[in-house]
Amino acid sequence: MLTKKEKIAYGLGDTASNIIFQTVMMFLLLFYTDVVGLSPAVVGVLFLVVRVVDAITDPLMGALADKTHSKWGQFRPYLLWLALPFALISILAFSTPDFTGNSKIIYAFVTYTLLMLAYTAINIPYCALGGVLTANKSERVSVQAYRFVFGMLGGVIVAACTMPMVAYFGQGDNAKGYQMTMVVMSSLGLVLFLLCFLGTKERIPAPDTKIEFKAGMAALWQNDQWRILCIAALLLLTGQVLKFSLAVYYVKYFLGREDLITAFMTAGVLASMVGCALAQPLAKRVCKIKAYIWLQSIAAVMCALAYFVQPDQIELAFLAFILWKFFLDMATPLLWAKMADTIDYGEFKTGQRVTGLVYSGVIFFIKLGVAIGGACAGWLLAWYDYQPDSNQTTATLDGIVLSFTLYPALGSVLVALIMTRYTLTEQKVSELHDQLPQNSDLRAQHDKLATS
Repeated sequence: MLTKKEKIAYGLGDTASNIIFQTVMMFLLLFYTDVVGLSPAVVGVLFLVVRVVDAITDPLMGALADKTHSKWGQFRPYLLWLALPFALISILAFSTPDFTGNSKIIYAFVTYTLLMLAYTAINIPYCALGGVLTANKSERVSVQAYRFVFGMLGGVIVAACTMPMVAYFGQGDNAKGYQMTMVVMSSLGLVLFLLCFLGTKERIPAPDTKIEFKAGMAALWQNDQWRILCIAALLLLTGQVLKFSLAVYYVKYFLGREDLITAFMTAGVLASMVGCALAQPLAKRVCKIKAYIWLQSIAAVMCALAYFVQPDQIELAFLAFILWKFFLDMATPLLWAKMADTIDYGEFKTGQRVTGLVYSGVIFFIKLGVAIGGACAGWLLAWYDYQPDSNQTTATLDGIVLSFTLYPALGSVLVALIMTRYTLTEQKVSELHDQLPQNSDLRAQHDKLATS
């Protein structure tokens, strides 16, 4: 059994990751359009191109992590090696040099590409680390619940502090405000990554035999349950990023309450924390697959109902957003716990254990969803003729509301439908555990951990 101290230490790594990831989701579109001065259409292209290129590197990073052997383990050392570079690049991405015209676009492309590559290089080993802390199935859900509670803590920090810090540091100069805010945020992330490194231990050893990238990818593709999770992740993140990217615009322009942006975003992330915390108790009482399908369905309903909220119904707007985030993110730890199950399933089916590739493969589709969702947010703003810091037309406001509510709801509906084909129940996972080779050192270690 893992101690609470180690689960917290692991969770702090996701706090660090989310300080950047949530900043990108919540504020990068606004930063590029309203501070840097890029058009929404250009930002849409930027998001799509950079994130697709970045996503392609995920399997390569997973394969590299699978081949890593060090005195600190297989995945932990990347937290130590990359924490500082990640922090520095994050600051550069939210800086605004005195460039004009195409130079601004080039700078945005270069720094955002570097930021996403750095995120890949540190986050994939971090995610894979969760799969080697324990072989106990119930502990896997617990670890992921801790992870996402603390990950959402990073979201709370971003939602509650970003705009006030921008105003404090900038004193009317938002460019300076964003840069100094990221100095503070990145420094905090650096410390948290190091605490995660120091406070965790890899217990499932890496296989003695090295798996070549081509063979690993072939084994991965044979894992049909992994493929289902990939499709679900793609659809989920497309809708989620679309909604979250437009939340600031929804509050600022449709509700007409720019002063409530911080409160709105913070309330949503706090709801996420509560939802993640309740994931483990829920998983103990009901089937994780059925629970995940129902939670996505309820989240879709909450998201769609927000379409009928009027601009003066501030409380209802908050409530709809809070309930959407609560149910959506209660399901998140369940999805990540399933990833660990697909690793065992893949080993049973192909005889090869490719932990890094499994996580990097899912993250590839997560980032592809982030790319599509972010690009669609920019393109939809351009389609509906959004003008920064101006009174929006009725058609523009209607477009923002539609894109903030019904389109993301469709994403959750599709996720629920695709997950009806996922078959790795608790009973089936237990059965395949029993059928894995009993004479291997790796399996003996699994059994020892699972029964401890």
